[in-house]
Amino acid sequence: ESGADQNPGASRAFTKSLLADLQALEEMLSQGMIESGVRRFGAEQEVFLVDSTFHPSLTAPEVLERLGGSPFTTELARFNLEMNLPPVPLQGSSFSTVHQEIDRLLMQLREAAAEEGADVLLTGILPTITKGDLTLESITPVPRYYALNDALNRLRRGTPYNLKVVGWDELHVEHDSVMMEACNASCQFHLQVSADEFAPFYNAAQVALAPVLAAAANSPLLFGKRLWAETRIALFQQSMDTRDTSMHQREVLPRVRFGEHWVEGSVVELFQEDIARFRVILEEDVDEDPLALLARGEVPSLRALSLFNGTIYRWNRPCYGVMEGVPHLRIESRALPAGPSVLDEVANGAFWTGLVLGISEEMGDVSDQMDFDEARSNFIAAARMGLNAGFEWFDGEAVDSKSLILERLLPLADRALKKARVEGEDVERYLGVIRDRVESGQNGTVWALRSVANLKGKGTRSERLAAIAATALRQQKEGRPVHEWEPATLTEAGGWERTFLKVGQYMNTTLFTVQEDELLEMAAFLMDRKQIRHVPVEDDEHHLVGFLSYRQILKLMAESPGRGIPDTIQVREVMDPDPLTISPDTSTVDAIELMRKHGVSCLPVLKEGRLVGIVSEREFLPIAYQLLKEKLGA
Repeated sequence: ESGADQNPGASRAFTKSLLADLQALEEMLSQGMIESGVRRFGAEQEVFLVDSTFHPSLTAPEVLERLGGSPFTTELARFNLEMNLPPVPLQGSSFSTVHQEIDRLLMQLREAAAEEGADVLLTGILPTITKGDLTLESITPVPRYYALNDALNRLRRGTPYNLKVVGWDELHVEHDSVMMEACNASCQFHLQVSADEFAPFYNAAQVALAPVLAAAANSPLLFGKRLWAETRIALFQQSMDTRDTSMHQREVLPRVRFGEHWVEGSVVELFQEDIARFRVILEEDVDEDPLALLARGEVPSLRALSLFNGTIYRWNRPCYGVMEGVPHLRIESRALPAGPSVLDEVANGAFWTGLVLGISEEMGDVSDQMDFDEARSNFIAAARMGLNAGFEWFDGEAVDSKSLILERLLPLADRALKKARVEGEDVERYLGVIRDRVESGQNGTVWALRSVANLKGKGTRSERLAAIAATALRQQKEGRPVHEWEPATLTEAGGWERTFLKVGQYMNTTLFTVQEDELLEMAAFLMDRKQIRHVPVEDDEHHLVGFLSYRQILKLMAESPGRGIPDTIQVREVMDPDPLTISPDTSTVDAIELMRKHGVSCLPVLKEGRLVGIVSEREFLPIAYQLLKEKLGA
């Protein structure tokens, strides 16, 4: 990576601490200081805060203040929060314990959120989120997040983030900040491993990730588009990508990635590679001397290494930590989405854990049986296709995900968890959820797509997406696993009133625009063929420079009867260069009042000076219909 440092001196000092931490970790490994013979399982739960319309609620700082901090913490956006669960020994009813703890913390969080007029939704990508929700106005007001955004923008040299995902539909948008990453919410699981078993366990985790993700996929929708089965995978990589597209002749790795090869030695191998390939983008003063602490027989926190590792996003992330004065290693799985229910999430974690244990214990060295590129390809196939994915399995065998999971992997995970002394009742409960989900063919992604199909032709797009979020929230609170969920219905969102509170919820975003130097005749042709009465005029950067109405064209033609539109007149000569505009947050009542006061029938909608939609009398017809229907008692 390349890019100018904002404070070269601080960066050099932090880099020095980082290298000292790496040297200290090598020393601890050589002395056998890393905890062994102990297996712990833990989780981190990310959530969305939603308002009464099931759109993002920017209340996280206020909710956190009510909660008083740990184990609740901030995320990048003001509509996200995270809950950190204490790890538990992997034995007995450990999965039920984690399940109960997530439920308990969720109850606390929902009570605090309700005081701020919000609720809590577990989902990989919030269906109702819009690009307008992702400005820096929504960033959590914590210096670290501003610093992260500034650092990534410097590495990109000011070029916009380009997000392009092709699935059932195609999405191609540009963005100017790191906030696109805030669309993601995960339920991360981590497994403690000994130093000498790290390599085989980490490689097993890489192999296990594809089938677990195929079963767990829960994020097919973004900005109303049907994309990958687990769109978070593509979205997260692209939203954090600092690579310069002009450097196409060099192989530059993305900060978010699956990996490049099997681990052959120790955990240091992964940390060394990341330090060699990626620049420090966040630094802080670190007053710890890890080597001096080791010399005194004390355990260092390796703060610099941990902070750096937090800016490198491997889907299976190696982690170092200290618990009760004893250092340990963990493998953290970051690829699994939040939701659909807590039961589903813990089932995903149990399946992943069982496979990591089972593959490493029963399958031997996976690097002898599968090429690393096949493991990575399997992961992408799972993210794209979910339960419809096919995999290249051991020794080149081609197999579909459903039969692989049902016939081989669930029995493997079952044996491994029971061998680890997890209670049979716990194993059956959570692996049983995976079995029933795969047999039914309905994971979170399939449920969402079935809901989209069920809602086709009903209401506005905003109403349909709100209905999906509302239905998910209700069934999630009921604690039912997703394979038992019914598709969303339009009435779930609580009525049309919630969908028309602000113009951003229903404005027309499928726009036909012209530029000011185009011929007016072309604009008239467009309006006639597309049956539209208003055309925004924008520049190359999507800034609104004028507004053209059919009335203006008719007025010109009336002034030259029988002559039609002169073939030399440009749009700029007829358009209104200073139209009345509103923002997506404008209330429907205010928008209608503006239109009445100024005698206009259409308003361009701008966000940060850029055209994002229009709202016209046509968009108000559903409101008028519902009001008349209620007035007449129909």
